[in-house]
Amino acid sequence: MRIHFTGIAGAGMGAAAVMMREAGHEVSGSDEDVFPPMSTYVEGLGFPFHRRFDAANLPHDLDVLVLGASAKLGGESNAEVAEARRRGVRVTTFPELVGQATAGRRNTVVAGSFGKSTCTALMAHVLREAGHDAGWMVGAISPSLPDTGHWGAAAEVVLEGDEYIVAPTDRRSKFLLYHPRDVLLTSLVHDHVNVFPTFADYEAPFRELLRLLPADGLLVAREHPAIRAIAGEAGRHIVWYDTARCEGWWADGVVLGEVTHFSLVRPDGGRIALSTSLLGEHNIENIVGVSAYLLERGLVSESALQAGVAGFAGIRRRLDRLTSRSAVPVIEGFGSSYEKARSAIEALLLHYPHRPLVVVFEPHTFSWRSRDALPWYDTVFEGAAQVLIVPPPTHGASTHHQASFEEILARVAATGVPVQGVRSAEAAVLALAGLKGDEVVLLLSSGPLLGLPDSLPAVFDDVYAGARPPRPAAVQVGAT
Repeated sequence: MRIHFTGIAGAGMGAAAVMMREAGHEVSGSDEDVFPPMSTYVEGLGFPFHRRFDAANLPHDLDVLVLGASAKLGGESNAEVAEARRRGVRVTTFPELVGQATAGRRNTVVAGSFGKSTCTALMAHVLREAGHDAGWMVGAISPSLPDTGHWGAAAEVVLEGDEYIVAPTDRRSKFLLYHPRDVLLTSLVHDHVNVFPTFADYEAPFRELLRLLPADGLLVAREHPAIRAIAGEAGRHIVWYDTARCEGWWADGVVLGEVTHFSLVRPDGGRIALSTSLLGEHNIENIVGVSAYLLERGLVSESALQAGVAGFAGIRRRLDRLTSRSAVPVIEGFGSSYEKARSAIEALLLHYPHRPLVVVFEPHTFSWRSRDALPWYDTVFEGAAQVLIVPPPTHGASTHHQASFEEILARVAATGVPVQGVRSAEAAVLALAGLKGDEVVLLLSSGPLLGLPDSLPAVFDDVYAGARPPRPAAVQVGAT
């Protein structure tokens, strides 16, 4: 088939496009107003990529047009969609396409409010390093994987399962289309308030996902009350995991540092020594969950797991250190939700306990921009010495109760955390120019953040050069 992806720089869209190309299809795509790292990633994939939407972008023998769900794409009013409709070409979404293409395989869906991308990429990496040619679809870029998507020759496919809706006209959660044999469920906290106003609305698709598991399916789930409340409905084999002692798999003797070491404790009490360069306790949790799944299914050996975990370099925008010479490290985190933002902040507070934390934040997602989620700002920046906030974007503002920039700044100021609004990259650099030199800077967004992840590291490597970037502190978290 010849497939065109409208909105190809979306994380899931790009991964699906690579999978389809490796499955033997001819692929092209287009997008507008996109930013790194996905824009530069898609440009390097080697298939036709257009930087504006135009009916002329569609191949004359097009079989399928895949339309992304972002509001900026324009939906049915998009010129490419209109042209496809005029020709009678099938228009679909990437979850539908991936679900149909992988329906006959052994699909593992990695789901949860946070941790999905890291767990999916880690699982794919460990399998790949062990010589198991599973397929995968990851909604983020990992330096440990050649691409965000892979078709694979083995029966297994690892799919990042997003609970967000397929499209404005299709209110199903994306992961419900993936025919799961197994599920790794990482977390369950209220998110995407623009489409799931209440927690009951939010957890409903997760309940439905677990009901899709077949009789021989496996659910590996983090020990958490909200997950306990829905897991029993699956009626399938359940394996639990946590960072604390539990009835399943857990982590003991954690020593956090530049390289973190801990023991993975099996349900029978056996221990496996693991090490990782990833920062934060939340990544220990991710590693335990992936390890539990892979070993329960017998997909890798213990030695292969040890090597794969130790060699995993994480994923882009998840606590990447962007500076090389600066005495003030600039680290990029992903802040699409409260839990993701908070876990990034807590990781840096833990690894750099004696350095003031400066956060540069962009309220990019609908949830962060909604008045309904303003209470998130009451605690998310706890522990930060200073916060800079850039204005929220306005695309899709009419679909929810958009909060103003001033409301967001006032909400943070009321917590007592020093906060400043910055409307341009130049203003942000100026605000950061007077640091004492003992701080650590966290860039936190799921959007472009004024281009600061690209421009700020070079500035810091120049202004704050001359001292070796500090190593994270070694912190004993648990004892054997």
